[in-house]
Amino acid sequence: MRTVKQVSDLTGISVRALHYYDEIGLLKPSEITEAGYRLYDDEALKTLQQILFFKELDIPLKDVKEIMLSPYFDKMQALKNQKKLLILKRKRLNGLIELINKTLKGESTMNFKEFDMSEYYNVLEEVKKEHEDLIIKSWGSIDKYNEFIEKCKSKKDEIAKSAIKQYGSIEKYAKAIKKNFNSDIFTREEKFDEFKKDCLEDKHPKLKELYEKLVSDLSKDPSSEEIQQIAEEITNTAKKDYEIFKIDNGDDYWYSMVQIYLLWPEWIKAVDNKYGNGASKFIGKALKNYLRDKQPKINTLYEKLTSDLSKDPSSKEIQQIVEEIADITKKSHESLKVDVGDNCWGYMANSYLSNSAYIKVMNKQYGNGASKFIGEALKFYSENSKS
Repeated sequence: MRTVKQVSDLTGISVRALHYYDEIGLLKPSEITEAGYRLYDDEALKTLQQILFFKELDIPLKDVKEIMLSPYFDKMQALKNQKKLLILKRKRLNGLIELINKTLKGESTMNFKEFDMSEYYNVLEEVKKEHEDLIIKSWGSIDKYNEFIEKCKSKKDEIAKSAIKQYGSIEKYAKAIKKNFNSDIFTREEKFDEFKKDCLEDKHPKLKELYEKLVSDLSKDPSSEEIQQIAEEITNTAKKDYEIFKIDNGDDYWYSMVQIYLLWPEWIKAVDNKYGNGASKFIGKALKNYLRDKQPKINTLYEKLTSDLSKDPSSKEIQQIVEEIADITKKSHESLKVDVGDNCWGYMANSYLSNSAYIKVMNKQYGNGASKFIGEALKFYSENSKS
């Protein structure tokens, strides 16, 4: 019999991970002592070896559990399929190994210059031809988009490193860029912008009347019954007359619109110029008060995730919340038809742990240390689920 620490030393798997495997029913200890210590026999170690083998092949832990419990699983056929995938990856891995060897010999530094970025640049040029109207709207002009391409070329090492971390290869990253330009993201952005423009330019008569009524006296209490009746009419009118608020996750877009009144500097300035100083935040507070607790599920989950930063980010409780966040995010990506890469969560984890902008925003919103906590929780999820 071996203790958790001994198994950890033998296999290189952390004690946290072994505890997690126990919690999800993937690998139960052979025996638990009266003192509560987990013990593992040789049979358990054989099971662990099999789990680690599947994990090495990037099979998600939840699938590993189903596979190992299924009486119909054909291990040899699975190995044959995995072999095909590994052969396809071998060429790229050999290139990476060669690059590392050069670095170890002092011949060069790890600057990603040997990654071929031509396919990525070709996609950027194709997008310019296929989506000219969208390019002009997003960048202001074709010339500014061309400047963007040149800027990308000047930062090719940084882009290559980021692309490989998130997508696995430059080729997959280039394909994702092309696919995402044909996704529903930009279409929905246009519909969202349509609503905002109508609000500022008074193109919707009923909303024009309601907003003017709402801000007629900014000294009033945004939570008062009078103001809340107007907020209710604005909310119902927007959701009835604008498609962006009628789709499956339309309530999430409306919540974002309410937040824009409170947080987005450019919008706050435009609304205040239209209705008077303080008008944007007054509108935002009134609409947010009417929403009460009707915020998107993803926001609720992040609040739940960071409610106690003293907890273990790898614990079953925290990982269940992370899995819910991942499931909702996955559905959102599928709805938008976007490709975020196979290592989306590993990439996000790194952002929360090392990106100063993420750290500043998350710590301000959820408390000091929140970004690190979220990053560690996402990192554990990424390394142990691969989903």
